[in-house]
Amino acid sequence: MQRRSHYRVGIFVFEQMEVLDFAGPFEVFTTAARVRARQDPDTPPLFTVRLLGETTSVRARAGLLVHTDGDLDEGDQLDLLIVPGGVVNEEMDKPHIIQWIQNAPPHCLVASVCTGAFLMARAGLLDNARATTHWEDIADLRQQFPQVTVVSDQRWVDEGRVVSSAGISAGIDMSLHLVERLAGRELAMATARQMEFDWTEAD
Repeated sequence: MQRRSHYRVGIFVFEQMEVLDFAGPFEVFTTAARVRARQDPDTPPLFTVRLLGETTSVRARAGLLVHTDGDLDEGDQLDLLIVPGGVVNEEMDKPHIIQWIQNAPPHCLVASVCTGAFLMARAGLLDNARATTHWEDIADLRQQFPQVTVVSDQRWVDEGRVVSSAGISAGIDMSLHLVERLAGRELAMATARQMEFDWTEAD
């Protein structure tokens, strides 16, 4: 993706998603936007982050109530779509959700956290690509989607348009990598420092 002055980031939210799967990337991209704004206050926000879902609110795992910012119609406006994990069985059985992920614009990066990889795989976005997920779900991902090369020894895997990460906190590592891809290493490092986060990069 060619670097831009502004990126629209959408995080798909749904019932029983893992809290840090969506909140970790949300924190990374909003923090990166704040850090950039301090560095260059005369420029528009680098990242706009929106929580997108089918309903106006969802219950994440452990009962956290999350209000959405917009509906799925905003999907065709995104530069980056993040698909969190959690309990994804119900979402995998919704053809319109799978089609929505599948129909992300060609220029849009699509990234998963944890079992969000199952939704991306069901949508065909990981066919003939390397991907990862939470360690407990590696075997199931391999069995259900043999067309995907499942990697078990990396925190995140970048295959160009599609990026996947392992469980929960690995989504923060991946998101910092995406900040580096989209806006440069200096901003990614400054974002990690602002978050007091020990960024684990790729081997």
